[in-house]
Amino acid sequence: MRIVITQNTTLDGRVEMLDDWFDPADQDEEMAAEVMRQTEREEVLLLGRQTFEDFRGYWPQQTEDTTGVAASLDAADKRVVSSTLTEPGWANTTIISGDPLEAVRALREEPGKDVIITGSIQLCHALISAGLVDLYRMFVYPYWQGRGRSFFPDGHPGTGLHRVEARVFSGGVTYAAYVPLAGLGSEQDD
Repeated sequence: MRIVITQNTTLDGRVEMLDDWFDPADQDEEMAAEVMRQTEREEVLLLGRQTFEDFRGYWPQQTEDTTGVAASLDAADKRVVSSTLTEPGWANTTIISGDPLEAVRALREEPGKDVIITGSIQLCHALISAGLVDLYRMFVYPYWQGRGRSFFPDGHPGTGLHRVEARVFSGGVTYAAYVPLAGLGSEQDD
């Protein structure tokens, strides 16, 4: 399977939401359609504990969600990385309590579509540092936060990326997908 990070970020590359720049219910129709298009390739949704708890506390309560995101998340094969969580409390969820890098390496070797990681900053940083990411999908919000954790880990030596897709949505959000240059030609965003 392909390892894909889908991330919401500010213009200055901050993924930690310290201000009100992101509202999951506030997406224009085009953007919601793009998110659902990407979900069609999702085989596994992989989350860190904090993001999982945030999702679990929000999405199951969205009974009037017209985007389809709530239903899609409820049905998804969810895997949560946690050394402390013992009962997920959300259908179709498996806890990964061991080494998350080994779990991702094993998933990467399985046949299938995509393992999607979103939010989960600490997990994303570990996967980026280990070179396990096949595709980066970035939704960039027109907001400058000026503080908070950034998408790439501090001290990361850097990686060349090649853009494989880009769009601009009417609400001002831009989207771009990138593959690491080392993986160029072997993976494409379908």
